[in-house]
Amino acid sequence: MQVSDILRVKGGTLYTVQSDEPLSIAMNDMAEKDIGSLVVMAKGALAGMLTFREVILQIVKNGGQVGTTLVGDAMDAQPLTCASETDINEVRRMMLEHHARYMPVMDGPMLMGVISFYDVAKAVVDGQNFENKMLKAYIRDWPDGSAPEAEDAKS
Repeated sequence: MQVSDILRVKGGTLYTVQSDEPLSIAMNDMAEKDIGSLVVMAKGALAGMLTFREVILQIVKNGGQVGTTLVGDAMDAQPLTCASETDINEVRRMMLEHHARYMPVMDGPMLMGVISFYDVAKAVVDGQNFENKMLKAYIRDWPDGSAPEAEDAKS
């Protein structure tokens, strides 16, 4: 399974913010839309990621206030990214290794979407459920009429 499979199921909704916007406006957008991240754009290109983690770190840094902080001051300027053709197991490994909850999907300089750790976990569970279903159907329809468990029990 590849990242493109997740994006196809997830849909094309993408939330972005400009790096020169006030952090308070970005926080309001995240709260209103019930999302945990915004892709930060500058001059039409990926500039970083703003997640609730960066928001909280910035508020703590500001003594509990948002103040006049801009998104560009709070964002992760070097977010972990992947491509549409990246294997989902590689994405899972990268996210776990770097403690990343959100990952922009890039095809060259073009932003294709964002996947979350939830999206990856759901895809893995759905894949395992489908595989289990197929294996159970295969065992039920065993060619000679006896299921493999029955053969093991005879031994």
